[in-house]
Amino acid sequence: MARKTKKGGQGTPATVALEAARVPFTVHAYEHDPAADTYGGEAVDALGIPAGRVFKTLVAEVDGTLTVGVVPVSGKLDLKALAAAVGGKRAAMADPAAAERSSGYVRGGISPLGQRRPLPTVLDLSALEHPTVFVSAGRRGLEVELAPADLVALTSARTAPIGR
Repeated sequence: MARKTKKGGQGTPATVALEAARVPFTVHAYEHDPAADTYGGEAVDALGIPAGRVFKTLVAEVDGTLTVGVVPVSGKLDLKALAAAVGGKRAAMADPAAAERSSGYVRGGISPLGQRRPLPTVLDLSALEHPTVFVSAGRRGLEVELAPADLVALTSARTAPIGR
């Protein structure tokens, strides 16, 4: 896998973090359709990749602490499993405005990489079944492909079965 960023060298915080870490990754761009039903589904369709390899980044609140869950776009985040994975009791989806403020990204483009304020992160265990996975590169219409082990290392993520 080659290291690539947008033309002109102006990447997103996610691609800048990947470049700085010197891990192999590939950026995949597609034309974002504002009328798309789901951001993840749009990426699957636009890039022609299996839904199990494309992961969405969701921000939840576990016992009052913002926490990132990264799960396949074909499934849902199991909030009880996310709470258990970080030693918490209760989890609920975070307010979208709080997720955007904390991450520095807009909804539909939140990346687990290069967040303004790093949060506890849990990657669904299914990611480890693939040689590479796709996550948002920090903008709607932009995905980054990388090895799951690199995603875990760069986000200090735990892995756990948090998707359903």
